[in-house]
Parts: sequence; structure tokens; C-alpha cells
Amino acid sequence: MQKRDYPLTMKRVVIMGAAGRDFHNFDVCFRDNPAYKVVAFTAAQIPFIEKRTYPPELSGESYPGGIPIYPEEELPGIIKRESVDEVVFSYSDVSHDYVMRRASLVTALGADFTLLGSEKTMLKSSLPVISVCAVRTGCGKSGVTRFIARLVKGRGRKVAAIRHPMPYGDLLKERVQRFSRIEDVINAGCTIEEMEEYEPLINSGVTVFSGVIYREILREAEKEAEVIVWDGGNNDLPFIKPDLEVVVTDPLRPGHEIGYYPGEANLRRAHIAVINKANSAKNENIDAVMKNIREVNPGASIIKTASNVTVEGEIKAGARALVIEDGPTLTHGGMEYGAGMVAARMSRAMPVDVRPHAVGSIKDTLEKYPRLKNLLPALGYSKEQMKELEETIMRTPCDIVIIATPVDLRRVIEIAKKTVRVSYEIEDMEEPGLKGAIEDFLRRVIG
Repeated sequence: MQKRDYPLTMKRVVIMGAAGRDFHNFDVCFRDNPAYKVVAFTAAQIPFIEKRTYPPELSGESYPGGIPIYPEEELPGIIKRESVDEVVFSYSDVSHDYVMRRASLVTALGADFTLLGSEKTMLKSSLPVISVCAVRTGCGKSGVTRFIARLVKGRGRKVAAIRHPMPYGDLLKERVQRFSRIEDVINAGCTIEEMEEYEPLINSGVTVFSGVIYREILREAEKEAEVIVWDGGNNDLPFIKPDLEVVVTDPLRPGHEIGYYPGEANLRRAHIAVINKANSAKNENIDAVMKNIREVNPGASIIKTASNVTVEGEIKAGARALVIEDGPTLTHGGMEYGAGMVAARMSRAMPVDVRPHAVGSIKDTLEKYPRLKNLLPALGYSKEQMKELEETIMRTPCDIVIIATPVDLRRVIEIAKKTVRVSYEIEDMEEPGLKGAIEDFLRRVIG
């Protein structure tokens, strides 16, 4: 038997993550807990986030050298080499099958496989908290967050959005982040993926807080706000304990609301289940989603909303269109198209095939996701990848570029072609609808 040179009562742990939930789980449950020793993080889903170190300034006195972050592919070797007792799964937007295959791998190697309870890592705020989460990436939760933030502001109350983490750069610099102006985003050197989440809220007059250490982030947000809106990422659970939980579903992907982790957990907790995109989904798909909601959460209020697409500019019928969509929605979100393709179809434009002209990691992504046809995911997790995106656009023959990303790509990269911008906003389809439900909650908690 291999000799251990550490206390028998101390569990040796690996946290599987994707630069966000994993760091939060560590900070809340493991950082100062003498019963555990976290020997490594693993990273998946997001490119360029592995092969770095979670710094000692964040990991605490028990980890003077910090904690290494490895690619998830190395997990079996880490379990064996480090005599790992427990593996904690800490990322989101994956199928139930995906989770259990990882569980099978880990348990076959002799370690425990753990999913932390929904409230074990939730921080308590002194302010009213509304969470906006989803059952999958790309359901439209960002639009719902903006919708709710406008209602809070309309009552003359200060609102702050706390965004699910995206710490893809220098973790120390991103410990606590505050964005109230576009210049703040620029100065922070944010990736396209970060800009896509922060800028629409900033443009709505909402200050956004994000980063790595959410205990500190929450304290900073509480100094400026009267109501906090948790703006969820992917289909993850909230980091802040909500007083009202709004969960967004997508009838363009019926069945996904009960097929993905932790999206189903969100749905089971929801006070309000929003069926978004009900203006463009088939009635039988809306009915299927409604049936699943009622089966797993019969107490939830079900509200249908529209996701209305707006085109800022003209798209001529028959024009060869390069359609650029939100990257994560198309990749691990599993969508085959977004608002840009909707706008192209409405205008009778002709989307062009990007694949022959794609370069570098953009080409690799399109090969990895063959279901993505005649569109371009706006990936920009690094400066190099942004340059590859720019070159791919330049190489692709077209008459017009349809930019359907939450951030205006024309500000981020050079696009020397005619462009139009496509956006979407959430609207109620029934009365009293989401507006009525939120206003009723606000009357009860803030008067």
C-alpha cells in the first residue's frame, strides 16, 4: 500500500471546472477547511484557461504555492499520481449523460464523485436578490436580466447586476471587477465573451460586478445598490441566495430543460419559469416545455415571452450575408443558429459558407461543430483568437456582414465590409406577464 505523508482525515480533492464555478466552490467550501486539501483544478469547455495556477494570494495560507490548473484530459493521471479521494464537479451546461460518464470515470479509479448541493455555495445578501438563470446557454436570460433591471430602475431604485464569473485572464487583477462604463471594459482587457455579457447591461445604465471572489464582489455591490440581480452564466445555479428565482427555458430546444446539468436543478427551484422565444417556436414545442415544467415544478408560475429581433440597417434580399452569432450559444450551448440567422431569413438574404475561409482556432471550432452551417461563431477568448476571427471575416466573400453578437464587434476588431447590427429584446406576450410578476415582488420587498 502506498504510504501517505499527510493526515488520514484530510481528503485530497480535485475540482473539475471551467474558470468560474470551480473557483467559487473552492473559496466557499474548501479554502479554509482543514478537512480537505485541493491538489488541483481541471479545466474544460473554455480555451486557453488551463496550464496556469490559481494564485496563492487567492488560495490562502494553506496553499503557499497556489493550486495548479490542468486540462481535464489529465484527470485520470492526477487521480492516480495525487492519491485523490474526491473529485468535485463544478461547471455547467452539460448533459446528464456527460456528467455520469465523468462520474463513471472517477469512481472506476477509486475516488468519490461529488456534486455540491444547490445552497451550499450560495452567499447571503443584505439586499433583495432576483436571480435570472436558465436551463441552457442561449435561452435569452441576458435579455430577461435587462428587462428586470429596467423595471427596478423604473421604480426609482438603484440596481446592480452581479454576473456569473468569466475570469479568463489574470486572476489577481480580476479578483473584483466593476463595470459602469464601456471604458471600464476596454481598460480591463476583456475578451469578446466578457464584453458580450457586460456591455448590454452597461448600455442600459446598469453597473455590473463580476470577478473571482464573490464574497468581496457581493460586499462591493451592496454598497451601491438597493436591489441585486444575479445574471447567471450558462445554466449554472446562482452564487447569491435569491429571494426570487427566474429561470428561462427555450422552446426551440424542447426537452433540454430536463436533460442538462444543472439546468434541471434550476428549473426545479424556479419561482417563475419563463418560456422565451414563444413568438417563434412551434406550439407543440411550447406545450412540451410547459408539460416538463409542470412535471418537475408544479408550483412555478409559467410566463411566455417573445424575443424580438431588431435590425439596425438594411439587409437586401438576395445579398450574400456573413452571419456572425454569439459564440458560446452555438458551441457548448448547442444552438444551430441565433438572432443573426433569423434576421437573414426575414430579409431573404443568402447566408454564405464560412468554412473554406476560416483560419486557426476558428477553423478548428467549425470542424468540431459540423452542425453549424453558413454562420460564424464570434469566438474571442484571446487576442490571437480575435485576430483569427478578424482574418476569417476578411477572407470570406460576402456583400454584407450581419453582426448578431451582444457586443458591437466593429468596436473590437476591424471589419472592412458593409455591416448591420442585430439585437433582441424581451417582451411580454400576456398579462400581467413577467412585468406584473416582478412588480408584485418589488412592491412586497421594497414598497
